[in-house]
Amino acid sequence: MVLAVFMTNLDLWIVNVALPAMGASFSRPGHPATLGDLSWVLNAYAITLAALLVVIGRLGDRIGKRPVFLAGVVMFTLASIGCALAPTLWVLVLARVMQAIGAAAQLPTSLALLLALVPAERRTQATRGWAAVGGLAAAAGPVLGGLLVQVDWRWVFVVNLPIGVLTLAAGLVALPKQVAREAGRLPDPWGAVLITAAAAALCGALVQAPTWGWSSTRTFALLAVALVTAVWFGWRSARHHTPLLELHLLRVPRFGVAGAGTFIFGSAFAIVLLSNVLWCQDVWRWSALRTGLALVPGPALVPIVAVATARAARRFGHGPLVAAGGVLYAAGLLWRTVLVSATPDYLRDLLPSIVLTGSGVGLALGTLVAAGVQSLPDTRATTGSALVNSLRQISSTVGVSLLVTILGTRVDAGSVNHFRLAWGLGTGLSLLTAGVGVLLTRSAVQPVPAGASAHRRFG
Repeated sequence: MVLAVFMTNLDLWIVNVALPAMGASFSRPGHPATLGDLSWVLNAYAITLAALLVVIGRLGDRIGKRPVFLAGVVMFTLASIGCALAPTLWVLVLARVMQAIGAAAQLPTSLALLLALVPAERRTQATRGWAAVGGLAAAAGPVLGGLLVQVDWRWVFVVNLPIGVLTLAAGLVALPKQVAREAGRLPDPWGAVLITAAAAALCGALVQAPTWGWSSTRTFALLAVALVTAVWFGWRSARHHTPLLELHLLRVPRFGVAGAGTFIFGSAFAIVLLSNVLWCQDVWRWSALRTGLALVPGPALVPIVAVATARAARRFGHGPLVAAGGVLYAAGLLWRTVLVSATPDYLRDLLPSIVLTGSGVGLALGTLVAAGVQSLPDTRATTGSALVNSLRQISSTVGVSLLVTILGTRVDAGSVNHFRLAWGLGTGLSLLTAGVGVLLTRSAVQPVPAGASAHRRFG
């Protein structure tokens, strides 16, 4: 399970570092690959993952978490080979969609398998540790990505092959074969189509608006599609027997609050992750390797902070840690907003910022996941973790799209004020996350009843 989470999170970081190299590879004379085009390498993955996490997570409840988890490992590994061999940008985007299908099978089932194997009193620690594995991948990702890009950006996908094979072999031997399975229908597949269309249309409008113009008919058309499909999705979710989004779960106080915090913080995180890579490579003109080395301290702090504060989480609860994480993340972004310069100054500009933001992620991200999942009954562990991770992925697409909208199609030394605006937006989102921490502190745990009425709702 740790290997699978490591692989999917490693992919996130090394793809971000490799994005400028992909743009150079796929550009042709007179037809450059724009930042908006390249953003689909990230967004197509995130949108597909968000749409399918609940469906495939529920499939894990129904036919068994172990086979769904292992099938996801196989799909992700094969799709990584497809990414490495992609002859064009849009073939790469399609292969990224296939990767996302594999990740959608791995993520919720891995957390549900983990929670089933640890005592109740250790689940907060286990959930935060599960999320902290992403921090280990984040620490390795920038450097590994930079090294691989020095050879060829395609190697950032080839690296998934040995990890995937090892994960599959270990899973076949070590994972328990659970007999208990749920009956009933799978979640509404049309709901997955609608939420995909809504997210894709919104992202398309945001990333193309700098080129098309905000008053363009095409921009308005995409925004209209996003609105209509989002409303339609909500309508189906409220009336379908087995909706993709079980709206009543959002009324569980801590689950709804933690979900909102996950979305807000995830948007800020996506803005920072991509903006730091673009800043180092396109403004400071650093290589991918130097960029990767420069970014290591931030993500390296994530698992350290998560482990170091495990006892505080048990003693004080989720809320104070989330609030502190939001404040630290905002402080890191505010530092960059005030002190940033187009002249490289790593010790004064970037390093303090990524230390603060890395500490904030270590406090907030895994804690938000734990607060959301643990507010639900055990029978909804897979679906709950799928919903939380769906929110993370949708927030990632929103963050990336907002950054592209702010930066426009070209990033260079003249983009300093645009970066400041993006980091200012991230600061505001981080402070909202701190507010979510305050709400979590005040709210009481009110899990969904596990009796007959809950069974009727859950199908």
